[in-house]
Amino acid sequence: MAGPLTRERPESQVDPAAADGPTSKPRRGPLRAAIVALRPQEWVKNLLVFAGLLFSGKFDEVDAILAAALTFAAFCMVASAGYLINDARDIEEDRQHPTKRNRPIAAGELGASTAIGLAIVLAVAGLAAATLLDVTVGAIVLAYAVGTTLYSYVLKHEVILDVMTIAGLFVLRVLAGAVAVDADASAYLLLTTGMVALFLGFTKRRQEATSELHSGAESRPVLEHYSIPFLDQMVAMVTAGTVMSYAIYAVNSPLIGAKMLGTLPPVVYGIFRYLYLIYDRKDTRSTDAILLDDYGMIGAGVTWVASVIILLAIYH
Repeated sequence: MAGPLTRERPESQVDPAAADGPTSKPRRGPLRAAIVALRPQEWVKNLLVFAGLLFSGKFDEVDAILAAALTFAAFCMVASAGYLINDARDIEEDRQHPTKRNRPIAAGELGASTAIGLAIVLAVAGLAAATLLDVTVGAIVLAYAVGTTLYSYVLKHEVILDVMTIAGLFVLRVLAGAVAVDADASAYLLLTTGMVALFLGFTKRRQEATSELHSGAESRPVLEHYSIPFLDQMVAMVTAGTVMSYAIYAVNSPLIGAKMLGTLPPVVYGIFRYLYLIYDRKDTRSTDAILLDDYGMIGAGVTWVASVIILLAIYH
């Protein structure tokens, strides 16, 4: 039986209505279709830009908060631009997928040319905002934009490199956030970020590979090169690496030293909870859906942030 924190869902995790194709749902209007195509739910990943603000102890400084918020907004705009370009390019592939075919561009609710035009506007606005804040931040956001474009057109088809690219983009978020608030981006913090991203990347590939195996539909070409046993090995390795790298960072916290180890329990619980959902509950929801909908993951995140703030307030 599911625990008290588990939200019951069918093992397929696929909305039966979605399985009937895009025609089974009422068509969205142009504005709503554009908003959905931006994938605002994915912006949760950009919260990593606040890591520098949090760990530098500057979360009570208005200027630093505003700088981090503007950096977050810049990444959201550039990220959404990347999603639009990716969806415009992958229309035919997405139409073969049981859930992706309901995305606005694949469903014919938002034209590909319109999506690309909107992507250009968002990319320019995001880059301009980041550059006005700080030239270095602008350069990092530009590197992120180039990385997402390379991923969409080339790297997402390269086994292992696809996940490593995603990890690199996560690290850029943390680095930009630290630069924006004039904080030191610890090497251990960047290492931890990379390991967390590899963890999320390989678990996502395992979800996709399992779903494709059961449905028989080919939704992502690179999955031809991933086997379930190989992905299980990768997940095991990066899980251990994630826990160890964060523990090392906590011991060597620049501000309060080993006292930061008090934040380790919610991190370990969150990782184990995520694995429980993927392996035991057969949860096939997207990463952002799991992080935002599962009570256990929400509790782990809130507890972690609260413990960081409390420890810094007491010892720094």
